Amino acid sequence: MQKKIGIITVDGPSGGGKGTLSHFLADKLGWHFLDSGALYRVLALAAKKHTVSLEDREALSVLARHLDVVFWQTPFQILLEGQNVTLAIRNEECGEMASRVAAIAAVRTALLDRQRAFLERPGLVADGRDMGTVVFPEADLKIFLEASPLERAKRRKAQLKEQGIDVSLDGLFVEIAERDARDRHRPVAPLVPAEDAIVLDTTEMSIQAVFETVLEEAKRRNIVPKTI
Repeated sequence: MQKKIGIITVDGPSGGGKGTLSHFLADKLGWHFLDSGALYRVLALAAKKHTVSLEDREALSVLARHLDVVFWQTPFQILLEGQNVTLAIRNEECGEMASRVAAIAAVRTALLDRQRAFLERPGLVADGRDMGTVVFPEADLKIFLEASPLERAKRRKAQLKEQGIDVSLDGLFVEIAERDARDRHRPVAPLVPAEDAIVLDTTEMSIQAVFETVLEEAKRRNIVPKTI
């Protein structure tokens, strides 16, 4: 009998540290990596490119089912219709659009199979907002990262500053609070921890401390070798 493919899900709001943690885990374990949020961002960018209204749910669903997106692992790149959009999907406008797109049930259904197709040997680290609740409810280890809205706004401002983009901390705080409310209260796949998830507040934690905590838990559960 073949050994079950390992799955670690990392969910949480924007700025909680789930993307960085997921990359660290995937690199350390040699597993595949799914950035599910990137799929919604790519879809939002595709909608803008093809002038599809975010109010047109049917057109968005069709676009989602036929989305021409490719993820490269090394170096990590995201291609939309052959064009590198790795950086383009990370701006605040795209994030705002993605949050609106992700609230549409038909869109989430259209992207579900595509997300599950990332599950390949030797294992998968899946980063998102409903990875442990909807996409991979059978995951071996479910992590939910959270942090205060102010701390997340500060982290985002620092990221943008590194890219040479100066934005208002107050503006980011408002955007994050609005996105949180939309994600947590949407009728389909709301942003909540899975019942069996380990919830970590990263407000006062370094990413290294978070990584070590999660890795030790994966070892304790025999998801990965204790010697890794």
